[in-house]
Amino acid sequence: MGKKEEFVKEITNIEDDFAKWYTDVVIKADLADYTETKGCIAIKPYGYAIWENIKDYADKKFKEVGITNFYMPLLIPESMLEKEKEHVEGFAPEVAWVTIGGGEELEERLCIRPTSETIISTMYAKWVKSWRDLPILGNQWCSVLRWEKETRPFLRSREFLWQEGHTIHETAKEAEDRTLLMLDVYADVIENLLAIPVLKGKKTKKEQFAGADSTYTVETLMKDGRALQAGTSHYFGQNFSKPFNIKFQNREGKEEYVYQTSWGITTRLIGAVIMAHGDNRGLKLPPKVAPIQAVIVPIAQHKEGVLEKSNEIFEELKSNYRVKLDDRDNYSTGFKFNDWEMRGVPVRIEIGPKDIEKGVAILARRDNGEKETVELKNLNIRLGELLNEIQENMFKACEKVRDERTTVAYTLDEIAENLEKNQGYVKTMWCGDQACEDKVKEVTGAPSRCMPFKQEHLADVCPVCGKKATKMIVWGRQY
Repeated sequence: MGKKEEFVKEITNIEDDFAKWYTDVVIKADLADYTETKGCIAIKPYGYAIWENIKDYADKKFKEVGITNFYMPLLIPESMLEKEKEHVEGFAPEVAWVTIGGGEELEERLCIRPTSETIISTMYAKWVKSWRDLPILGNQWCSVLRWEKETRPFLRSREFLWQEGHTIHETAKEAEDRTLLMLDVYADVIENLLAIPVLKGKKTKKEQFAGADSTYTVETLMKDGRALQAGTSHYFGQNFSKPFNIKFQNREGKEEYVYQTSWGITTRLIGAVIMAHGDNRGLKLPPKVAPIQAVIVPIAQHKEGVLEKSNEIFEELKSNYRVKLDDRDNYSTGFKFNDWEMRGVPVRIEIGPKDIEKGVAILARRDNGEKETVELKNLNIRLGELLNEIQENMFKACEKVRDERTTVAYTLDEIAENLEKNQGYVKTMWCGDQACEDKVKEVTGAPSRCMPFKQEHLADVCPVCGKKATKMIVWGRQY
């Protein structure tokens, strides 16, 4: 194999073309591939392993707060979808329909679920009779289909994997509390597992989920300054329980409609990890979510004792860490280094003849490129410490990007100017009028992200209309 073929092909410079860089990383880090089904991707084993780690972590957190899993049908009758008018209008452009089954035209069209509020509400109506049956705290891990016009791997595809939680409650307060609790769970997943800081807040009426009374969001900021909505939690009130007749006998013996919530995260989080952490060498994975936390690369593995010692290290570490031994003999050491850097493995463990003589190994960090020499007898403990340091360092690096790309504006012109000079979050006050919200998006291309829970008083008036403003809002261009 010649030198030109030995190394991982160069990816597009992140500064030159962020979108092309992103696609290069998805493909060359072996996360996903395009398929013959337009708008749909094949998630490869390495990419799916990241999703499994997200799923396992989130599912454990769900169960800690009382959630149980179920599964609902993929196909939803049209008549059922139309019971909640605002909901169906919000999803109508994205719905795919099944009209023929077994070679015969169906009596009623079936939609391939874009989301499952309708069919789950129908089942909840059958399962609930009394206040004693409440709450029902359900969730399903599944795929959904939305007929997106423009697609991009993980960020926006027609079929994608997600979880959708659906709970019903005796009182409005209990449902609202659950809505916010699940938002906190999402913040935990994104910050503690994925090492990405979140902005928590409430969506405006315009940006909220179709059929919801309130939508809450965890927003994240990518390296290029665009926002990514990482997860949402919705309070429905009785908007679904009334049309779907989800009633129960309350404690006074009277019939009442339940109060409902819904919340979800998707494989879009894999895209968030790529764009929040990656660099010109490719993917950069936080240790907690990385399928491989450390890779052992033998140096001069053809020499006596090198592979044996590498295997010995592997056996010692594998019970505590997700570790891999790269003993491929058909690639150079340089190729292996580049390959694992492209895949974002947090730590590379180098071990060669001279290291074995000294009783040491070299640990190379993917996050900042630093190397250190560690005695083999201390390797197990030091690797754990190093992985924790990397996780924390990656979170801080994302915080730095967010802080540097967050600005304040007092006029519409300033919002536009800030976004052009330093794309990111722009904080302003807002009067609450949708006309002003529409104007900002029209002029700048930046919709509102949310009204943060942590409010600041930046000014007395709205930057668009000049009227009194009491709410701080954050704007940003999005994925």
